[in-house]
Amino acid sequence: MPSSIWPYTTPGIPDDLFEQLPGIPLTKREVRLLIISYLRMRPDSVLWDIGAGTGTIPVETGLLCPQGKVIAVERDEEVASLIRRNCSRFGVENVEVIEGKAPDCLSHLRYRPHRVCIEGGRPIKETLKEVWEYLQPLGRIVSTAGSLESLYALSESFAELQVRNVEIVQSSINRLEKRGVHQNFAAVDPIFIVSGEKL
Repeated sequence: MPSSIWPYTTPGIPDDLFEQLPGIPLTKREVRLLIISYLRMRPDSVLWDIGAGTGTIPVETGLLCPQGKVIAVERDEEVASLIRRNCSRFGVENVEVIEGKAPDCLSHLRYRPHRVCIEGGRPIKETLKEVWEYLQPLGRIVSTAGSLESLYALSESFAELQVRNVEIVQSSINRLEKRGVHQNFAAVDPIFIVSGEKL
C-alpha cells in the first residue's frame, strides 16, 4: 500500500524524500528507474540487493512487489539502520536488512533469489561467483559500474559464468537546476548498468 509520503504506485521516488547520511551513496532516481527496469521483477520475486546503501532500491522494489521479498545486504551497521528507517518511512514491510559483508554472508541468507542487484565497490568477481550459485534458474543479475575498470571486471565475470542475454547500457542524464537567477542542466554521474540471465 502506498505511503502518505509517496502515495503513488509508480516508481521514481524523488531523491530528497529519502533520509540520507553524509558520504553514503544514493542511487539517483533516473538511474534507479533503469536498474529496476532491467531487474524485471515479478510480483512475488525474491531480490538480493547487495551493497544496498541508502536503501532506495529496496524501498522502490518493496513497494512494487508487495508479495515479494527483498533482502538488503549492507556491511556497515549505521547504514543498515538507515535502510531500516527509510523502509519504515515509506511503509515498506517486506524488506529484510542483513548486516554482513559480501560474499562471505551470502551463504547464510534464508531465501534463494530470483533477482540480484549489486552496487558499490566490493570484490565483484568473488561476489558474482557466489551469487551465481544461489541464483534460481531464469534469474537475473543487474550490476553497476562507475569506471571502465569495473565494467571490464563485470564483463569478464559475466563471460566466465556464461551469463546469457547480456545487456550493457550507460546512463547519460541531465537535470535542470537553478543556480542563482539562472537555470542550467547539470549532469548526473554516468554509470554502466550490466544485466543478464541464468538459463
